[in-house]
Amino acid sequence: MNKYIVEFIGTFFLVATIGFTVLKPNDAGPLAPIAIGSALMVMIFAGGHISGGHFNPAVTLAVFLRGKCPAGDVLPYWGAQVAGAAVAAFTVLYMKNVDPATAAAAADPVRALIAEFLFTFALCYVVLNVATAKGTSGNSFYGLAIGFTVLTGAFAVGPISGGAFNPAVAVGVTLMGLSAWASIWIFLVANFGGAAVAATVFSIVNGKD
Repeated sequence: MNKYIVEFIGTFFLVATIGFTVLKPNDAGPLAPIAIGSALMVMIFAGGHISGGHFNPAVTLAVFLRGKCPAGDVLPYWGAQVAGAAVAAFTVLYMKNVDPATAAAAADPVRALIAEFLFTFALCYVVLNVATAKGTSGNSFYGLAIGFTVLTGAFAVGPISGGAFNPAVAVGVTLMGLSAWASIWIFLVANFGGAAVAATVFSIVNGKD
C-alpha cells in the first residue's frame, strides 16, 4: 500500500504544479516547464526508493515490459496515478477559482501524436536506462535526468501537443480545461505506444540486462 500512496502523492504534485503554473490567471508563462520538470525531479527523489517514482502510467507500462514491475502492481499504480491527477486538477480549479467548462481547442491529431510519441519514448527510454539498468545502478542523478527529460519535452513540443507525455497528466489537464476531451485519445495512444517502443528498444540495446 505504501508504494501506491507514494504514486498518488507524486502524481498529485506533478499535475498540481502543471495546473498552477500553466492555468491562468497568475501563470508562470514561459518558465512553467522549469517548475514542472523540477516538481517531477523532487518527487522522484522523494519516492523513488519506495515505489520507483513512476508517477506516469506510460512509465509503469515501460518498467513492466522491462521486467522490473510486477504485473500485480500495474493496475493499482495506474489507479493511484490517475486518482492523484484528478484530485490535483480539482484542487487547482478550486484554488484558482476557474471554471473549466470552456474546453481548449482540440490539438492537431497528427502533429500531437508525433510529439507525444517522441517525447514519451524519450522519457521512458531515459527512465529505463537511469533507473533500471545495471550499468547505472545506485546512481544519484536519476531524478535529475528524468525531470530534465520532461522539461526538455515541454519546451520542445508543449505548444504542439500540450506536453503531457503521461496519460495521468492528460486526464488532469483535460479536467482543468487545458485540453479538449476530444483529444485525450491522442495522449493515450501516443504515450502508451512510446512506452512500449522504448521498452523494446531498451531490451535490444541492453541485451541481457
